[in-house]
Amino acid sequence: MFKGKRFLALIPARGGSKGLKDKNIRLLNNKPLLAYTIEAAKESGIFDRIIVSTDSEKIAAVALKYGAEVPFMRPKELATDTASSMDVLIHTIKLLQESGDIYDYVVLLQPTSPLRTSQDIVEAANLLIKKNANSVVSVCRVEHSPLWSNTLPEDLSLKDFIRPEIKNLRRQDLPIFYRLNGAIYIAKVSYILETKDFFGQGSYAYIMPVNRSVDIDTEFDLALAEVLLQHEKQQT
Repeated sequence: MFKGKRFLALIPARGGSKGLKDKNIRLLNNKPLLAYTIEAAKESGIFDRIIVSTDSEKIAAVALKYGAEVPFMRPKELATDTASSMDVLIHTIKLLQESGDIYDYVVLLQPTSPLRTSQDIVEAANLLIKKNANSVVSVCRVEHSPLWSNTLPEDLSLKDFIRPEIKNLRRQDLPIFYRLNGAIYIAKVSYILETKDFFGQGSYAYIMPVNRSVDIDTEFDLALAEVLLQHEKQQT
């Protein structure tokens, strides 16, 4: 299905994480967080290159150890809190193009999604090709319907907290909502360079289960991922 198409995996992993220090290389079940994404990318078998974009020598060393490439260090202006993953993505694509390294598709894989599998990557890529999509982005079901959520006034009154039209509905009668889970972003390179966006005309959702959608941002997320990995190991 992917014959003749070139796929680039880009894993953004800067060193300046503030919420969780050294987040991208924190140990998860005795293995650096970044390693899970590199291994899933390698096991998928669809990539011509797997590149880690980082400003950290320590992260670069981990990336190389687990089989990714670090052909260049990320410039300082793209390693700030305000620099976006899209900025990093376009910088990498253009740098590679300057050396004649051209790709049909680019896949952004955030290292904070360690439970995403190689099969998830392959299935998302299959969906992209099947639909001739401009992009595919992974989502999962929302654990709790946002229809049961609201803001609170200063006095904490619940008088108008639930809208009247859903007040007596059962959970299973509510519409299903989905959220971005941060695990997989795939797009045609031409679409990214033109729009600088993963969303729009010709964009589709790849649905992942909640148990593979943990996005590591806090100590709690890390602990949850560890429990889920241990549970999965016990089931096999």
